[in-house]
Amino acid sequence: MTPPSAPYAIGIDTDATTLREADHLLQALAAELDLPQGVFGCTHLVRDGRPRVALSLAAEAAAAEPVLRTARDRLTAQGYEVRDGAPDEVGRAVLYPGAGALTGTLTLAELLARSAIDRVTVLGTPDEPAPDARLVTRDHVRPQWQHGRLVLAAMPAAGGTLVPFEDPDPTPCCADH
Repeated sequence: MTPPSAPYAIGIDTDATTLREADHLLQALAAELDLPQGVFGCTHLVRDGRPRVALSLAAEAAAAEPVLRTARDRLTAQGYEVRDGAPDEVGRAVLYPGAGALTGTLTLAELLARSAIDRVTVLGTPDEPAPDARLVTRDHVRPQWQHGRLVLAAMPAAGGTLVPFEDPDPTPCCADH
C-alpha cells in the first residue's frame, strides 16, 4: 500500500476546521486537478495554536511525481501552503483506489478485493471479522493508515451487519442545547 509517507507525497495546509469540510475540499481539489486513480488523498488533524484539518496527496509510483508536482504548483498558485511529505503517518483516507466502488452493502471479502483497504477491525472484538460478514457502507468509508496499512474500523449494527465506525452525518456536540 501507499501510506501518507510514500516516496511522492505533499501536504496541504488548509483553513478547514471539520472533517466534512476537509473531505469536500479534498474531493473538489482532486476533481479540479484531475488526479489519477492511484493517488491517495488523506485528511490530518492539526493540533497546534490554530486547530484545523490538513490534507495530503500521496502515491508510490514514480509516474505520480509529475502529477503531484503539477498539483503542488497549482495549489500554491491558489494560495495554499504546500510542503513535501504528509503532516503525519496516520492520515484518514478519503481518496484511495477503489473508494468509489464501496457503496451499498458488501461482504468484507468484496470490500478488500475492490479497494486498497488492507484490513477491517471491529471495535470491541480482538478477532478478525469473517470474510462473509456484511458491511453497510452508508456510502462513507474512511479507513486510516496504521503501521503502513490501510485499516477500516467498523462496529456492529442491526441485523448482524457491520457499519464503518465513522458516521457520515454526525450530530454536532450539544446540538440539542
